[in-house]
Amino acid sequence: MRLENRVAIVTGGAMGIGQAIAEAYVREGADVAIADIDLNAANATASELQKSGRRVIAVHTDVAKEDSVNNMVDKVIAEFGHIDILVNNAGVTSFHQFLDLPVAEFDKIIGINLRGPFLCSRKVAKHMVEQKRKGIIINITSMGQEIATEVEAHYVASKGGLKMLTKSMAMSLARHKIRVNGIAPGPIMSTIRRTVGTKDDPERVARLLSRIPLNRPGVPSDIAGAAVFLASDESSFMTGSIIFVDGGVSSLGLAKNYD
Repeated sequence: MRLENRVAIVTGGAMGIGQAIAEAYVREGADVAIADIDLNAANATASELQKSGRRVIAVHTDVAKEDSVNNMVDKVIAEFGHIDILVNNAGVTSFHQFLDLPVAEFDKIIGINLRGPFLCSRKVAKHMVEQKRKGIIINITSMGQEIATEVEAHYVASKGGLKMLTKSMAMSLARHKIRVNGIAPGPIMSTIRRTVGTKDDPERVARLLSRIPLNRPGVPSDIAGAAVFLASDESSFMTGSIIFVDGGVSSLGLAKNYD
C-alpha cells in the first residue's frame, strides 16, 4: 500500500471528488480526516470508510474562516498525532454574466476556493515544519485556471489564483521537504456540476461530450488516481506541478465553457 500509516486531511471530503480521494487514500493504507462544512454527510462518509479498519474521522470545517480551519487542524493533530498529507479540495461555483455578478458572490467563491486553501495550507505546513516532517500538499485547481468562461469570472479567477499559490508555496516550502502540487480536473460528473443540472440535462451532457476528445466526462475516481500518485513516493521529484485530468480538453485550448 502506497500510503500506509500516513495521515491525510481532505477538505470537501464528504462527497464527489473529495470523497473519491478519501476512499482511495484509505484503500492505500492512510488514516483520513474528512473536513467538510456538511457534517452529516462527512459523518456518513467517515462511517462507511471506517469499515476498512483504517481510522477515519469527520470534522466540521468552513475553509473560508480561519478559526474553523485552525480548530479542524488542531483536532486532527489531537486525534492522529501528526499530518502527512493535505488535499485542498473544497470548492464551489455559480453562474453569472460578469455585469450581473454580485460582489457578495465573488467574495464567497474567492473565500472558499482561494482563501480556504491558503488558510489550510499555512496551518498544516506550520505543523509539518515544527515536527520536521516531510509533507504533501495537493491543491485541486481546475482547467478553469487556464480556460475562461463568460459566466464564471469569480470561479476562474479563484482557480487561476490557486494555480499560482500552488507554485509559490512549492518554492517556499521545498526547503522544508514539503512538496506542493495541483490537479486540474476538467468536466467531472460530481457535485459541483450536478448542482447546475448537468446530470439531468441530456442536451447539456451532449454538448459537454462533444468538447471532450476522450468522448466522456470524467468521474471522481479519475481525480483520485492522480491524488494517490501525488501523495505517494512515486512523485517524490515533483513540486510546483499541475496535472491536468480533463479528457484532453485543455490540450485543444478550447475557450468555450464546458458546462
